Amino acid sequence: MDITISEMTDNDKDDVLRIYAQGIETNLATLEAQCPTWENWNESHLHTGRIIARMDGIVVGFAALMRESQSDAYKGVVDVSLYVDENKKHMGIGFAMLNKLIEIADNNGFWTLQSVILEENEASIELHEKCGFRKVGYRHMIGKDKFGLWRNTVLMERRSEKIGFEGCDGSCCRIKK
Repeated sequence: MDITISEMTDNDKDDVLRIYAQGIETNLATLEAQCPTWENWNESHLHTGRIIARMDGIVVGFAALMRESQSDAYKGVVDVSLYVDENKKHMGIGFAMLNKLIEIADNNGFWTLQSVILEENEASIELHEKCGFRKVGYRHMIGKDKFGLWRNTVLMERRSEKIGFEGCDGSCCRIKK
């Protein structure tokens, strides 16, 4: 089956929320206990970098980007949100979407992609490593899950290979234009 990746539209909102709810149910994808409304989800994600994966015309995954910070100093740093339908895992969907997000990020001036992943979500950690992300941090008991249990996360990041440094004088570096 072929995977097609396209830009997310408002028509995809029911599928996005359905797949997000599956992530809540597994207790591996998010610490959220309730699915957000479309309005809340929509407001928290950038309009650039919203994608949908389809197989045979059916939405089987989505990914989106969120600003890491409102500071201009970090305007090129974004958080990755990526979810795959529970019935379509291990079919290359996450890999296709994450590689598309990397391309979108490079084309839109985002120099660092980062993901916060629950430490038990080994498949997601492996996927991110396969796509060039590296582990840069571990957060102990950072939040409680839907059962009230403290959970740990792994922070992973990928620095753009296209948006690089011109040189560094030891105190600061200039970004290539």
